[in-house]
Amino acid sequence: MEKEFIELINNHRSLIFKVCNLYCSYPESRKDLFQEVVLQLWKSFPGFRKASASGTWIYQVALNTAISNFRKELKKPEKQPLTPLEFEIPDVHDSSEKAEDQSALNQAIAKLTEIEKAVIMLYLDEKTYDEISEIIGISSSNVGVRLNRIKNKLSQLIKTNYNEY
Repeated sequence: MEKEFIELINNHRSLIFKVCNLYCSYPESRKDLFQEVVLQLWKSFPGFRKASASGTWIYQVALNTAISNFRKELKKPEKQPLTPLEFEIPDVHDSSEKAEDQSALNQAIAKLTEIEKAVIMLYLDEKTYDEISEIIGISSSNVGVRLNRIKNKLSQLIKTNYNEY
């Protein structure tokens, strides 16, 4: 029985790979799915009556396994391979420049009115215009107008601060 099964898998290996390639985008996931399909084929092999062609049976088991696996994977967060950029260590010089930029921004924000500070703080906290509107009590379109004015004002204040040094 074991030899017959191994021969069957070897004869239809490309069919199983085709199904795995269709349902998995990453090579490691394809290998895992291939193993899972072979396992499911092995479990159901004793019940295979040879009423249908072996290729048809393998397709059926492979597709059912792949679809079940696909549904399980949809429930998990999406996996993404790490890129070389994620391993880079930040340059100390860059962080000191960022600290200077942050300091200049903080000094400029300190010179804003109370409402301007609130609007820009919410904006920097990545709140939507609708959320800012609800919190501050102004219309969404007014939020947009105020943000544009605040950004221009901050730009001028930062330029003035740099020119003073």
